[in-house]
Amino acid sequence: MAKIISNFFIALDGVVESPDQWHFPYWNDEMGAAVQAGMADSAGMLMGRVLYEEWAAYWPTAEADAEIAAIMNDSRKWVVSSTLDKAEWANTTLLRGDVAAEIRRLKAEVEGNIQMSGSATTVRWLLANGLLDQLNLLVHPIAVGHGRRLFEDSGTQPLKLVKSETFETGVLNLSYVPAAG
Repeated sequence: MAKIISNFFIALDGVVESPDQWHFPYWNDEMGAAVQAGMADSAGMLMGRVLYEEWAAYWPTAEADAEIAAIMNDSRKWVVSSTLDKAEWANTTLLRGDVAAEIRRLKAEVEGNIQMSGSATTVRWLLANGLLDQLNLLVHPIAVGHGRRLFEDSGTQPLKLVKSETFETGVLNLSYVPAAG
């Protein structure tokens, strides 16, 4: 049975929006290894519509990041959306209708982990519906001060810390699972 594992670059103030504008000064080999380890056992990626549209516009023609582009383009992808009519990016399946049932079916049929990067709205929904298995946060030692936060008006989400590590840059590598009960 597959696990759904979400991964975020996140600032101390909870901002996850536009990490390309604040996270690169903290990138090092430790963070690269953590990101690569998450991708190593991936059976594919789950994402919401907004992230899908951004990535589908970028990765199929990305030349500067050819190695990563090949991985992204060849990977299986599942998109949660009530507004998309079709998903044209290679190896993409659109999840519509009873999305919770579709995701439970997906978790039962897929071998390996289903990774998520970004899609905060989808992650909040997955947590609220008991469908997210693990939340990995790379907490950066910076307060961004503006932008979308991971837990905006999402209600209480009890989580249990299962792994913690501090990188030389001060970034915290934290892994959480939903807390029982």
